[in-house]
Amino acid sequence: MAKKRRTDGRAIAVNRKARHTYFIEETIEAGIMLTGTEVKGLREGGASIGESYATERGGEIFLLNAHFPEYKAGVQNHDPRRPRKLLLHKREMAKLIDEVRKSGRTLVPLKLYFNERGRVKLQLAVATGKRAYDKRHAEKARDWQRDKARLMREKG
Repeated sequence: MAKKRRTDGRAIAVNRKARHTYFIEETIEAGIMLTGTEVKGLREGGASIGESYATERGGEIFLLNAHFPEYKAGVQNHDPRRPRKLLLHKREMAKLIDEVRKSGRTLVPLKLYFNERGRVKLQLAVATGKRAYDKRHAEKARDWQRDKARLMREKG
Protein backbone atom coordinates (compact mmCIF):
# COMPACT_ATOMS: atom_id res chain seq x y z
CA MET A 1 0.00 0.00 0.00
CA ALA A 2 1.35 3.42 -0.95
CA LYS A 3 2.15 5.84 1.82
CA LYS A 4 -0.05 8.93 1.72
CA ARG A 5 1.88 12.20 1.81
CA ARG A 6 0.64 15.15 3.79
CA THR A 7 0.92 18.08 1.39
CA ASP A 8 -2.11 20.26 2.15
CA GLY A 9 -1.18 23.95 2.05
CA ARG A 10 2.54 23.28 2.45
CA ALA A 11 4.61 26.07 0.91
CA ILE A 12 7.27 24.92 -1.55
CA ALA A 13 8.74 28.37 -2.23
CA VAL A 14 7.85 31.92 -1.15
CA ASN A 15 8.88 35.17 -2.83
CA ARG A 16 9.61 37.23 0.30
CA LYS A 17 10.99 40.24 -1.58
CA ALA A 18 7.81 40.74 -3.61
CA ARG A 19 5.87 42.59 -0.92
CA HIS A 20 8.86 44.86 -0.31
CA THR A 21 9.45 45.60 -4.00
CA TYR A 22 5.84 45.85 -5.25
CA PHE A 23 2.42 47.14 -4.28
CA ILE A 24 0.25 44.00 -4.43
CA GLU A 25 -3.16 44.88 -5.86
CA GLU A 26 -4.79 41.53 -6.57
CA THR A 27 -3.88 37.88 -6.13
CA ILE A 28 -5.05 34.85 -8.05
CA GLU A 29 -4.39 31.11 -7.78
CA ALA A 30 -3.07 29.40 -10.90
CA GLY A 31 -2.15 25.83 -11.72
CA ILE A 32 1.12 24.98 -13.48
CA MET A 33 1.76 22.53 -16.28
CA LEU A 34 4.56 20.29 -14.96
CA THR A 35 6.26 17.02 -15.82
CA GLY A 36 6.54 14.12 -13.37
CA THR A 37 10.18 14.76 -12.50
CA GLU A 38 9.38 18.42 -11.76
CA VAL A 39 6.70 17.47 -9.22
CA LYS A 40 8.98 14.89 -7.59
CA GLY A 41 11.79 17.44 -7.45
CA LEU A 42 9.44 19.94 -5.79
CA ARG A 43 8.48 17.38 -3.15
CA GLU A 44 12.18 17.08 -2.26
CA GLY A 45 12.38 20.88 -1.85
CA GLY A 46 14.81 23.53 -3.06
CA ALA A 47 12.60 25.45 -5.52
CA SER A 48 13.09 29.19 -5.98
CA ILE A 49 10.68 31.81 -7.34
CA GLY A 50 12.52 34.88 -5.97
CA GLU A 51 13.67 36.19 -9.34
CA SER A 52 10.82 34.85 -11.45
CA TYR A 53 7.91 36.61 -13.15
CA ALA A 54 4.95 35.78 -15.38
CA THR A 55 4.39 37.10 -18.89
CA GLU A 56 2.04 36.69 -21.84
CA ARG A 57 3.06 34.71 -24.93
CA GLY A 58 0.59 33.99 -27.71
CA GLY A 59 -2.49 34.62 -25.58
CA GLU A 60 -1.29 32.40 -22.72
CA ILE A 61 0.58 33.17 -19.51
CA PHE A 62 3.95 31.58 -18.72
CA LEU A 63 6.11 31.54 -15.59
CA LEU A 64 9.68 32.48 -16.48
CA ASN A 65 12.99 32.18 -14.62
CA ALA A 66 11.63 30.00 -11.79
CA HIS A 67 14.06 27.31 -10.61
CA PHE A 68 12.55 23.86 -10.07
CA PRO A 69 15.31 21.46 -8.93
CA GLU A 70 16.04 18.26 -10.82
CA TYR A 71 14.80 14.98 -9.39
CA LYS A 72 17.91 13.12 -8.29
CA ALA A 73 16.58 9.64 -9.12
CA GLY A 74 15.12 10.73 -12.49
CA VAL A 75 16.42 9.28 -15.74
CA GLN A 76 15.09 11.93 -18.13
CA ASN A 77 15.20 15.11 -16.08
CA HIS A 78 13.77 18.49 -16.98
CA ASP A 79 15.51 21.82 -17.55
CA PRO A 80 15.38 23.59 -14.14
CA ARG A 81 14.65 27.05 -15.61
CA ARG A 82 12.35 26.24 -18.54
CA PRO A 83 9.24 28.40 -19.13
CA ARG A 84 6.15 26.80 -17.55
CA LYS A 85 2.61 27.38 -18.75
CA LEU A 86 0.16 28.64 -16.10
CA LEU A 87 -3.30 27.11 -16.09
CA LEU A 88 -6.04 29.73 -15.80
CA HIS A 89 -9.57 30.18 -17.08
CA LYS A 90 -9.88 32.20 -20.31
CA ARG A 91 -11.59 35.12 -18.56
CA GLU A 92 -8.93 35.25 -15.86
CA MET A 93 -6.18 35.11 -18.48
CA ALA A 94 -7.79 37.87 -20.57
CA LYS A 95 -8.21 40.05 -17.48
CA LEU A 96 -4.58 39.61 -16.39
CA ILE A 97 -3.23 40.25 -19.90
CA ASP A 98 -5.39 43.38 -20.16
CA GLU A 99 -4.15 44.65 -16.75
CA VAL A 100 -0.51 44.20 -17.75
CA ARG A 101 -0.88 45.81 -21.18
CA LYS A 102 -2.98 48.82 -20.14
CA SER A 103 -1.56 50.01 -16.86
CA GLY A 104 2.05 48.86 -16.90
CA ARG A 105 1.60 46.43 -14.05
CA THR A 106 3.47 43.17 -13.74
CA LEU A 107 2.61 39.61 -12.75
CA VAL A 108 4.68 38.49 -9.77
CA PRO A 109 4.59 35.01 -8.21
CA LEU A 110 4.17 35.18 -4.42
CA LYS A 111 3.97 31.56 -3.30
CA LEU A 112 4.33 28.08 -4.77
CA TYR A 113 2.52 25.38 -2.77
CA PHE A 114 0.69 22.06 -2.77
CA ASN A 115 -3.09 22.39 -2.33
CA GLU A 116 -5.19 19.95 -0.30
CA ARG A 117 -5.47 17.58 -3.29
CA GLY A 118 -1.68 17.47 -3.68
CA ARG A 119 -1.61 19.63 -6.82
CA VAL A 120 1.06 22.29 -7.31
CA LYS A 121 -0.46 25.78 -7.31
CA LEU A 122 1.03 29.25 -7.71
CA GLN A 123 -0.26 32.37 -5.99
CA LEU A 124 0.17 35.08 -8.63
CA ALA A 125 -0.18 38.82 -7.96
CA VAL A 126 -0.94 41.80 -10.16
CA ALA A 127 1.56 44.34 -8.85
CA THR A 128 2.96 47.82 -9.39
CA GLY A 129 6.60 48.56 -8.63
CA LYS A 130 7.49 50.65 -5.58
CA ARG A 131 9.82 53.60 -5.82
CA ALA A 132 12.71 54.05 -3.37
CA TYR A 133 10.78 56.62 -1.31
CA ASP A 134 7.81 54.24 -1.03
CA LYS A 135 10.11 51.57 0.40
CA ARG A 136 11.61 54.05 2.89
CA HIS A 137 8.15 55.19 3.97
CA ALA A 138 7.00 51.59 4.53
CA GLU A 139 10.14 50.83 6.55
CA LYS A 140 9.63 53.96 8.67
CA ALA A 141 6.00 52.99 9.38
CA ARG A 142 7.03 49.44 10.31
CA ASP A 143 9.73 50.76 12.69
CA TRP A 144 7.25 53.12 14.33
CA GLN A 145 4.72 50.30 14.87
CA ARG A 146 7.45 48.18 16.49
CA ASP A 147 8.54 51.07 18.77
CA LYS A 148 4.92 51.88 19.65
CA ALA A 149 4.26 48.25 20.64
CA ARG A 150 7.42 48.24 22.75
CA LEU A 151 6.36 51.46 24.54
CA MET A 152 2.88 50.09 25.21
CA ARG A 153 4.33 46.90 26.72
CA GLU A 154 6.62 48.91 29.01
CA LYS A 155 3.79 51.22 30.17
CA GLY A 156 1.12 48.58 30.65
